[in-house]
Amino acid sequence: MIHYLRSMALAPILLAQGAWVRATIPVLPEPAGDREGEAGSGQRLALLIVGDSAAAGVGASHQDEALLGQTLSRLRPRFRVAWSLQARSGDKTQDALARLEALEPREYDVAITSLGVNDAIAMTTRRDWRQRQAQLRELLRDKFGVRTLIVSGLPPMHAFPALPQPLRWHLGCRATEFDEDLKADVAADGRAAYIDLRSDADIRLAASDGFHPGPGVYSLWADRAATIIFGD
Repeated sequence: MIHYLRSMALAPILLAQGAWVRATIPVLPEPAGDREGEAGSGQRLALLIVGDSAAAGVGASHQDEALLGQTLSRLRPRFRVAWSLQARSGDKTQDALARLEALEPREYDVAITSLGVNDAIAMTTRRDWRQRQAQLRELLRDKFGVRTLIVSGLPPMHAFPALPQPLRWHLGCRATEFDEDLKADVAADGRAAYIDLRSDADIRLAASDGFHPGPGVYSLWADRAATIIFGD
């Protein structure tokens, strides 16, 4: 409640700073690289990555340096990986749901999700956030047969250098709330794994825009995803 009241009092400043950020932060492109393919050797494994600009690899120069490519590099020595990347900059959870609902059913062994930043920025309520994330987990299992579901937490927006204060504080609080909700719901779900993207955060590994992950963050992220997939 205190956070809500402070946010309301700061609303004119937050709106002005939000407009300034949108006008000044460099718009980094989604990197080139195949979004569908198959590579590697060994037992076949179908991988689906769903989400926003981070899932799409913004901040990397090529998909090889992004979450997709770095995860594939860890899986290919042990699996013949067939992959699909369903991600777009700006997507919220409801956008990802619509994207998946429009696809033909297909079986995937593993899915990695990366959503929440745009939900927080768009002032999605915490109730809607939790409901939509629950719908996403259900859809991935029921329509796509996902057996290993890896849910990525929200990044530490309170540390994003591209955001001025108090906007950084405001979005950081929102991201923390969403991340805590997500972590609790995934634990209660019991059939998904949560990846913490806030621990060991090093802003030096961020992309040049001060907002997106850089290749170093994607490397750590891929390490944690591969550990879950391998069951180590």
